[in-house]
Amino acid sequence: MASQIRASHILLMYKGSMRSTATRSKDEALTSITAMKAEIADGADFADLARKNSDCPSGAEGGDLGKFPRGAMVPEFDKAAFALEPGQVSDVIETSFGYHLIQRTE
Repeated sequence: MASQIRASHILLMYKGSMRSTATRSKDEALTSITAMKAEIADGADFADLARKNSDCPSGAEGGDLGKFPRGAMVPEFDKAAFALEPGQVSDVIETSFGYHLIQRTE
């Protein structure tokens, strides 16, 4: 079991999520990120979608969060990220920050 992984993510915040300045509703955020999951399944580039859509500063780097150890992220994110195999993309994950798609890169 890996003690440290590398992953990228796309974050869509919504009005009321932690540290959010977003004006979209929770439903709008979920609809948008679910559509992105489908685009990725159809071959869209994860990093391109992150650069265009992510509300996280990491979006500028294609969503790259670098390497991180188990327990460094909020529990829901951590559990999903460490369950992925390299190259795999998660289902939509909700945390207090909003909705995420996670791609394990290493």
